Amino acid sequence: MGLRRSDRFLAGLEEADRVVFVSHVHPDPDGLGSMLGLAHLVESKLEIPTVLTQDGPISRAENKAMVDVLHLDLVPVEQLEWHGHDAVVMVDSQPKTGRHSIDDAIDLYAVIDHHDTPGELKGIPFIDIRPSLGATCTLVTKYLAEQDVDIPEKVATALLYGIDTEVTGYPREATPADDEAQAYLFPLADKDLLAQIKNARLPHSHFDCLLQALQTSFIYDRLILTWVDDLPQPEQAAEVADFMVRFEHVDWAVCGGIHKGVLFLSARTNLAHAGAGELLRSVVGKLGRAGGHDRRAGGSIKLASTKPSAIDDLQATLRKRLLKKLKIDDVRGQRLVPLREMLQNLQS
Repeated sequence: MGLRRSDRFLAGLEEADRVVFVSHVHPDPDGLGSMLGLAHLVESKLEIPTVLTQDGPISRAENKAMVDVLHLDLVPVEQLEWHGHDAVVMVDSQPKTGRHSIDDAIDLYAVIDHHDTPGELKGIPFIDIRPSLGATCTLVTKYLAEQDVDIPEKVATALLYGIDTEVTGYPREATPADDEAQAYLFPLADKDLLAQIKNARLPHSHFDCLLQALQTSFIYDRLILTWVDDLPQPEQAAEVADFMVRFEHVDWAVCGGIHKGVLFLSARTNLAHAGAGELLRSVVGKLGRAGGHDRRAGGSIKLASTKPSAIDDLQATLRKRLLKKLKIDDVRGQRLVPLREMLQNLQS
């Protein structure tokens, strides 16, 4: 009683031989920064060794650059040798949400997150979930400040970039706590490395995917809906949605793309308090998993069949559900790039 949450988090780790940090599949900057920040906290206060894991590939250019320029030492979760006295901490996610490769039988010591995506939390000794915050990195920064731990440049840069990626866009999904954390970290971070990460070089597949997206985008009133049948990497659905939501005539952008037998979905909106996570969760329903924030959401559906007709049927179902939720008439969409213009460009 009376202990700060960071005190209780550390107290429960005192008997551990090693602390293993895990995040969601295809970890993003908020997950990576949170793992790094908490590992620094544990090593500084308890002198216990830590391991940062990677669940699935990291393919978004900025995320790869973050790992490379900050020299993050990540162990693929499937290669990790689990020890009997490991304390396992899940950050920026929650267990049994369909977004992990780790065995469900592995006991978690802690879950630290800012999402409102419901997970199975029963029996976990330490839980700190704050949906009111814009980023998990904000929560981790608070822990470090509470414990009066010096934050190295590398850690500060990772935490700052993690917060920045979560609260970027308009309207901002940031609270005063997120702004305070950014102000606290900014003098400690390496601005050159930050710029290098934000301006990462883009692979050829990025432009292939964008071309597909432009050719398959349809406008339904204030929604732009994009289907990419061959998605080079799962994260690129989010890149397409980020790009499309800036179209001046829409409030919502949703991109769906197929990668290795899974349909990945990403939703974006420029409306405040829109509940994008809840909207996409209701659209996907029992077909798969989905969740997110007010303005951003993601989901996935494992395909029962990869036949074109089955994929068309699934896309039609999702489109109808999406239009119904947004109260948009289910009429034939208008192409973002007219077919005639596409053919003219090909001929020229």
